[in-house]
Amino acid sequence: MSFRTTLSLALLLTAAPIAAQAQDASAPTAPAVTQTEPRETIEGQLSQERTVIAVPAFATPAVTTVAGLRTDNLGRDIAKVIADDLERSGLYAPLGPGSVRAIGMAEVTAPRFADWKARNAENVVHGFVRATGTGGFVVGCYLYDTELGSELVRQGFEIQPADWRRAAHKCADAIYSRLSGESPFFDSRVAYIAESGPKGNRIKRLAIMDSDGGNHRFITNGQALAISPRFSPDYKKIVYVSYLNNRVRVFIYDVAAGTQKLVTESGNATFAPRWSPDGRQILYSMAVGGNTDIYRVSAEGGTPVRLTTTPGIDVGGSFSPDGKKIVFESDRSGSQQLYTMNIDGSNQQRISFGGGRYATPEWSPRGDLIAFTRMGGGEFRIGVMTPTGGGVRMLTNSWQDEAPTWSPNGRVIQFFRTTAGREGKSTLWQVDLTGVNLRRLPTPQDGSDPSWGPILP
Repeated sequence: MSFRTTLSLALLLTAAPIAAQAQDASAPTAPAVTQTEPRETIEGQLSQERTVIAVPAFATPAVTTVAGLRTDNLGRDIAKVIADDLERSGLYAPLGPGSVRAIGMAEVTAPRFADWKARNAENVVHGFVRATGTGGFVVGCYLYDTELGSELVRQGFEIQPADWRRAAHKCADAIYSRLSGESPFFDSRVAYIAESGPKGNRIKRLAIMDSDGGNHRFITNGQALAISPRFSPDYKKIVYVSYLNNRVRVFIYDVAAGTQKLVTESGNATFAPRWSPDGRQILYSMAVGGNTDIYRVSAEGGTPVRLTTTPGIDVGGSFSPDGKKIVFESDRSGSQQLYTMNIDGSNQQRISFGGGRYATPEWSPRGDLIAFTRMGGGEFRIGVMTPTGGGVRMLTNSWQDEAPTWSPNGRVIQFFRTTAGREGKSTLWQVDLTGVNLRRLPTPQDGSDPSWGPILP
């Protein structure tokens, strides 16, 4: 994929028309992007005070059509994706291109700050789209502080037409990181299970999409039952479980090549494969003779290593970011609870002691929290705790929320929600660590078991 990024002042200046270049020549060079302290409350949760940001349609020096995309329409679409991304973060209240006036090329690097302050915008995003003449586009992206009249972010992207959404996500990531002090997460993808058909005979297909639901595509055709997908750390592969003709197989799917290889197969129930942080090993659970244990196997295949031996059901398994520990669920105490162990299976310790049962643990990429599903009182809810079991906080309160997966920056959690009743439908949702910013992700069919990958390389 051709996707090149530059912070070069030269690229952005050469992308502007001559009149704008004359104004830019005296403009200060973009300051270095420095991290600021995250906006947090006393309790350590992200504040819900939202910053108003104006995001008008990106300007274009000349309306040009490339691969069916007009630069003026593309400028509006990019601005809309940026505004939507920022709104989804829960920290910002964007004024998108449909609610603010358009700008010309001369304004890209010389904003009318008084206009935006009159709209109560603390920040404004400006940008442009220009055809390269070689079948692609150059996209420029700027962030300004309207009160200080200063430039905070300046980025440029040379892209192929199919990658325009990535340019928008990268611009939103730069804005989010500059203003929040947090790592980015918009330019990422989600693998999940797309579901269709009656509840008792669901067709389950592997699918992938951008973090906001864009660029959706199905990977498997539904002839075999697909479950438990997980992106590899380098995004090149997806591990998942396939059930067909009483055979259970763990496959690794190569996203670019469209091919897959078998890692392990069995006549026993096998589920919950998970990558190690270095992408070299895979955890999975397998039921043998009424006992379910956790195994580790090379991503290249080979003989698996059994990590748990306690009578009962040991399921799941999620590596800590440093690859030294694993969190999993077990009913060895009489009910499902969460445990941690070293990667060789030693030092197994229970960490959940609250009411109800605990399942589907997932270690945050920051290493500071573990997300889980808690079951009790007929409800499934999403919560988080520290790796030692402290600081338990419940983030959702619905009938059946389960299977959390973390955003790349460890600030947002996706999960799936199933409605009650015989015709219950499953849909994908996300919530941030405040538990307030809750929203549904768009999918063309019902969806379950999401896996949020890291930031795209």
